[in-house]
Amino acid sequence: MDIKRSGSQPSAKGPTEYFTGTVRIDPLFEAHEPARTSGASVTFEPGARTAWHTHPLGQTLIVTAGCGLVQRWGGPIEEIRSGDTIWFEPGEKHWHGATSTTAMTHIAIQEWLDGKPVDWLEKVSHEQYGEIS
Repeated sequence: MDIKRSGSQPSAKGPTEYFTGTVRIDPLFEAHEPARTSGASVTFEPGARTAWHTHPLGQTLIVTAGCGLVQRWGGPIEEIRSGDTIWFEPGEKHWHGATSTTAMTHIAIQEWLDGKPVDWLEKVSHEQYGEIS
């Protein structure tokens, strides 16, 4: 058994090469071999968002606070709210973040494959983000 006490793991800023705006990442769990699932609570301040990215084995988001946005490549921007659960297929290009006026927090759960859980791509442009916000 491994108990991670609340507040025992340091928060981190979302790296500027993968995020636009102010983002805080609070680790929740890392799987122990042979398991490969990890999870974090991610808070996006208004206007903050991820870059476009994919996950080799997919990703689940559980919105825990606020109102945010998600978009898969070629699809419409969708609004998400506290209590919503979002699933991205393996390899599905997407982004997620806050609206321009409201912060959003979600739990992100993904699996590692060959040593990585995510493939980062280009940033979401202000024009792409501005399509709805």
